[in-house]
Amino acid sequence: MTDTVTTPTPEPEAAAPPPAGPRRSYARLAADESREDYSLRYAPHSFRRWSPGTVAGTALGGIAYLADFAIGASIVFTYGFGSGLASILTAATLIFLTGIPIARACAKYGLDMDLITRGAGFGYFGSTLTSLIYASFTFIFFALEGSIMAQAMHQAVGLPVEIGYLVTTLIVIPIVFRGMGALAKVQAWTQPIWLIGLVLPFAVLAFEAPDAWGAFASFGGTEGAGAGFSWIGFGLGTGVALSLIAQIGEQADYLRFMPAKTETNRRRWNLAVLAAGPGWVVIGAVKQLGGAFLAFVALEAVGKTHALEPIAPQIEALKPWLGSFALPAAALFVIVSQIKINVTNAYSGSLSWSNFFSRVTHRHPGRVWYIFLNLAIALTLMEMNMFAALNKLLGFYSNVGIAWIAAVAADLVINKRAGWSPPYIEFKRAYLYAVNPAGFGAMVIASVVSILAFFGLFGTYAEAFSTFIAAGFAVVLCPLIAWATKGRYYLARPNTVNGPGAEVADERATHTCAECETAYELPDIADCPVRSGPVCSLCCSLDADCGDVCRKDPEGAGGPVLMPVPTVPAAAPVV
Repeated sequence: MTDTVTTPTPEPEAAAPPPAGPRRSYARLAADESREDYSLRYAPHSFRRWSPGTVAGTALGGIAYLADFAIGASIVFTYGFGSGLASILTAATLIFLTGIPIARACAKYGLDMDLITRGAGFGYFGSTLTSLIYASFTFIFFALEGSIMAQAMHQAVGLPVEIGYLVTTLIVIPIVFRGMGALAKVQAWTQPIWLIGLVLPFAVLAFEAPDAWGAFASFGGTEGAGAGFSWIGFGLGTGVALSLIAQIGEQADYLRFMPAKTETNRRRWNLAVLAAGPGWVVIGAVKQLGGAFLAFVALEAVGKTHALEPIAPQIEALKPWLGSFALPAAALFVIVSQIKINVTNAYSGSLSWSNFFSRVTHRHPGRVWYIFLNLAIALTLMEMNMFAALNKLLGFYSNVGIAWIAAVAADLVINKRAGWSPPYIEFKRAYLYAVNPAGFGAMVIASVVSILAFFGLFGTYAEAFSTFIAAGFAVVLCPLIAWATKGRYYLARPNTVNGPGAEVADERATHTCAECETAYELPDIADCPVRSGPVCSLCCSLDADCGDVCRKDPEGAGGPVLMPVPTVPAAAPVV
């Protein structure tokens, strides 16, 4: 018998562990900043490549809308010239004053309206409600502008308005999908056509109907209000005009790309921020009065219903000079105007929905997907003919909008100067309480009281002045609550990364996020005890497993976190 020797089978070598990768990776669309435009985070200096003039021009291109024409005409037709004029000018003044601090904060800190709201008295989850308010502003006004555009296409080529609503919705998608770069090009390319179309009807009337302005000043409206001043008409008309107060949010979506202010560009920077921020309402008030004037001149020829639709007064004004070409010229102006504003409405709406759902669901598929949600709601409103209920809808909305904007402005102007609010804007989840009663509480109380007044609970005068009630309560309550709470609900823990007490050599230096392994500038970074390192603001927002231990137990949440030395220097912005 022969012994056989068996050679043992060698143990297979252990497979090499897969290379370590980031804990979090974003979907392709969400990771593409050429489309995302830092939609949920701080806009870094390296991305702010535009000059102050370019940013301002692009932002002002977004106010080409003709809703101002329709709103102004509706106010003057309903309440007469005297009350209507006072309403438009008063609303413009309030919008301008509240817009100044907000515009400056957005441009200085590179943040949109939602992120400013978080740090200006509302808290991390408190601002989710304002995200919905802002989203509703964008789809309400998209529907209003889309209705005007559909009316123009119906007049020009006979396209049924129901189909026109769909066309106006679909036409903006390719532009908005591509982000800020595409929006800037559209605003620049269309600006000459828009300016000519805006000025031409008034030039024609100056020569062909020089006495029309005098007659307009004596116009008593179509509802028997009279040409004189009425307190009730003034209050109600101001409420309608104040519905535009949330437009500062759309201006902020551009202003956050303003380059850093330096000694060299200081004057241009201040002028650009003033013009592109609150300055929009100066043009807006002129457009409201101009729209009311055009509607008045066209009233006898086209009737009340069509006079309130901007396309018909445009045609009537241009006829003396352009004859049969008045219709295509007016239609071109209206369509260009509505594309200019509705790309902004759709873009801003996508940002707002992204902010809302990222906090509620801890997911971020990308800003572009929310374009479709916003446009679907707007299309539904158009098909429901919301244009017919313009005054009532905007009057109701303005109660909530002004309570929000007034509370934010009060925090920036009063609370920060008094020391009840931090001297900078903190927007990152890691340092904020979920809800801050100063701004959030003030807005909720002001909104509830003013809405009750709007529906007549406190009498006729309170109903007419409900928006003033909203503004007054918000401005008084925000500082009062901040003082009563000694500002304790602004910061859940100190920001040792780039807060007021931190030593920061260069805020443009970048740190690599421990979660997604992408480099971000210092203002977008938080120190995370759970990840034992730096995390970017978006990864911090989307984390569903950390339990917010850094906020609940800031002293014992894993001890201090050592921030590594910045790894990648940020590129200097092109100014």
